[in-house]
Amino acid sequence: MRRFLLLYATQRGQAKAIAEEISEKAVTYGFSADLHCISESDKYDLKTETAPLVMVVSTTGNGDPPDTARKFVKAIKDKTLPPDFLAHLRYGLLGLGDSEYTYFCNGGKVIDKRLQELGAQRFYDTGHADDCVGLELVVEPWINGLWAALEKHFLSNGGREDTSETRTMASRASLRTDPVTPELLHVESQVGLLRLDDSGGKAAEVLEQNAVNSSQSSTLIADFEASLTRSVPPLSQASLNIPSLPPEYLEVHLEEALGQGESHASVSSVDPVFHVPVSKAVQLTTNDAIKTTLLIELDISKTDFSYQPGDAFNVICPNSDSEVQFLLQRLQLADRREHRVAVTIKADTRKKGAALPQHVPERCSLQFLLTWCLEIRAVPKKAFLRALADHTGDSAERRRLQELCSRQGAADYTRFVRDAGACLSDLLRAFPSCQPPLGLLLEHLPKLQPRPYSCASSSLFHPGKLHFIFNIVEFLSNTTEVILRRGVCTGWLAALVESILQPYTCANHVDGKKALAPKISISPRTTNSFHLPNDLSVPVIMVGPGAGVAPFIGFLQHREKLQEQHPGGHFGATWLFFGCRHKERDYLFRDELRHFLKCGVLTHLEVSFSRDAAVGEEEGPAKYVQDSLQRHSKQVAGVLLRESGYIYVCGDAKNMAKDVHDALVEIISRETGVEKLEAMKTLATLKEEKRYLQDIW
Repeated sequence: MRRFLLLYATQRGQAKAIAEEISEKAVTYGFSADLHCISESDKYDLKTETAPLVMVVSTTGNGDPPDTARKFVKAIKDKTLPPDFLAHLRYGLLGLGDSEYTYFCNGGKVIDKRLQELGAQRFYDTGHADDCVGLELVVEPWINGLWAALEKHFLSNGGREDTSETRTMASRASLRTDPVTPELLHVESQVGLLRLDDSGGKAAEVLEQNAVNSSQSSTLIADFEASLTRSVPPLSQASLNIPSLPPEYLEVHLEEALGQGESHASVSSVDPVFHVPVSKAVQLTTNDAIKTTLLIELDISKTDFSYQPGDAFNVICPNSDSEVQFLLQRLQLADRREHRVAVTIKADTRKKGAALPQHVPERCSLQFLLTWCLEIRAVPKKAFLRALADHTGDSAERRRLQELCSRQGAADYTRFVRDAGACLSDLLRAFPSCQPPLGLLLEHLPKLQPRPYSCASSSLFHPGKLHFIFNIVEFLSNTTEVILRRGVCTGWLAALVESILQPYTCANHVDGKKALAPKISISPRTTNSFHLPNDLSVPVIMVGPGAGVAPFIGFLQHREKLQEQHPGGHFGATWLFFGCRHKERDYLFRDELRHFLKCGVLTHLEVSFSRDAAVGEEEGPAKYVQDSLQRHSKQVAGVLLRESGYIYVCGDAKNMAKDVHDALVEIISRETGVEKLEAMKTLATLKEEKRYLQDIW
């Protein structure tokens, strides 16, 4: 078998899952993938690697490579490396990202660019998959085109191991100019695969699924609207190309418990975990505000947890108890919830490199597994739907699941599964005859991720305390029936602090309600650069509408204490652009901000209210923070371009961060008289200099 090195850099498991899919499919095409996490630097050496390299790289934070790739990126960015250091290397890279963020797929782009600078050459065009519209739209054709690109590479390097069928496919590919593109090779890959399959291959990628028979189709009325559970022509009458069945590889046994207890510490974590009490909880918005915002104060005085203003930390949270109970009932396992889960690898599995999931603690209870370990709200991928179809008894339900994971049903998958945010519970409600084994859930549900929050305090201002704020996320799930859901973490936190919650009218009271303080588990996040400049004389601009103001409260508290400690010091100007819907309902930290303004810690406070009507202003009030920025165009440009100041943006990535970015481009273009492209380059330079910093979600 012809070997290639396959590396993945993952933050939440997406890149790993895609790399494993590539590894499994490789065998069908006569290749052998040497699969490793990019962090396992002892398992590979690019300096001496002679085989082609395939990489799958995700993006985290605000365009950073994932944590697992940090050492790798640091190593290849070594400025002492010669420009021909990797001249021998041929590679193909698939980047994963989300175009809702400013620096789309930047994790992959950083590595791609540096490999090129070190002399490596692509044997296959780089792919950029967008989670905003669906990773599979790029991932699937990229993988399908990979095999012919590898064929061409091995042929051009004198490979003699090819079968006549794959040689035919590769000879077609050799007519292409270098590097090979996924789009051009998609068809050849499919044809070649079917030929290989005809000659005896067992792991078929494309399975012809006959259309629903005439007796079933006669029950479908053409003018029915499509839904999660029902398709309409032409899909309901189409032959389907469905993915090959992912090989099952986990054997799960439930054993009666022997009475040993469990704790949250059992949840696997790379970072140290601190179990800390909640010392205060305050509602920051009125009861009639559109969003409810809470502030929580944690007592960290008895731990060695430390933080700087601008840092973020993780909250380890459980799944909703009612959703866990539903799954236990639906899977007919409610009476075994306290049983211990014993997981082993199936002896006869066809999955290459099968390994036990690291996020499942050894011999935890079934209840603990579903509550603390698995992301049961995750949107099921097509491979999961494909596997669920084989555990669905009703033929019409099975057909619909096959449609949703098929190539022909891609639009329905996007509309009814992905965009609708459907989860496993929704599918089990929609398809009553689906009865998956527990092992299937462990194979397909990702790890329940801790949720990150920005620190909203300074340890100088609040010694031994840590504040954070959040909006309680609430939404309607109506995939099959209308269900009001809360965010996994925000819903849990809101319920947890209900007994000690101070109402909005008591927001400035110091003492909380006298009740037993609940505890939560937190862990530090890797250090970032979202910190105040070391030079206190440098001016800063802070843009934080809504809950995005959180880190800036910490900044201002810190500055107040520093100004008290250095009364003769020179402190730069501080601008805060804050926005909310209504002045009287959700103006967060209004009294605190007025205090900072009065004592000179905050030199400029610009507030916009998007839903309040204008009262007697000629120009009218600014509706959004980007409007406020535009109104102070000269000052903003002066701070950033003449005074070497910093700008910090915190909050919503989907709309606000993009709008603020566009406003800054316009401001720089207008105030310096340059084209917008040049203004964009100026902003890119500010980001490289870490003077334009974002903490967005």
